[in-house]
Amino acid sequence: MYNYHIIAIDDNVALLQTLKLILKDTFKKVGTVSSPTLIPAILNNGDVDAVLLDMNFSNTNLNCEEGLFWLNNIKQRPNAPAVILMTAFGDIDIAVRSMKYGADDFITKPWDNKELIEKIVTAIEKHDVVSEVQTPHEEKEEEATIEEMEKEKIKKTLKETERNITLTAKKLGISRRTLYNKITKYGL
Repeated sequence: MYNYHIIAIDDNVALLQTLKLILKDTFKKVGTVSSPTLIPAILNNGDVDAVLLDMNFSNTNLNCEEGLFWLNNIKQRPNAPAVILMTAFGDIDIAVRSMKYGADDFITKPWDNKELIEKIVTAIEKHDVVSEVQTPHEEKEEEATIEEMEKEKIKKTLKETERNITLTAKKLGISRRTLYNKITKYGL
């Protein structure tokens, strides 16, 4: 088992559950998130080793621009993790553009499980070598879990919208049903 923290971000909840099942026996910590708007909160602690990032989050626009936007957002952060982009609509042009934006690797859906794991490990190892050269490694304290960060983000957004469920769901980039489920889950 690798002592890595992996986050998968995709709007397809079934795919996230599949990824968690595939990766949980290989990596120490595997988290899943259905909305890219939570990326800043998730990466705030700097304890994520790799992000598996979907390229499309809306069904109306499948040009991969959303994935490139969030890739850029991630790579602008200090101590940015390795990023492996995922898409069912990939082509050579998108793969080349994603590498120019700083992606560590690219995989198309459906993927081969062994290949996916190899890509994650290789991306992290290459990324760590570059990071070690650029900045010395520092020990990190135990950080908040993804669920705690998600709960706080939802709580804050609910407060900002004065508990307007529709507006909160829209700001978080999730459906009302998903928001209701998370409110129940977190007792908000």
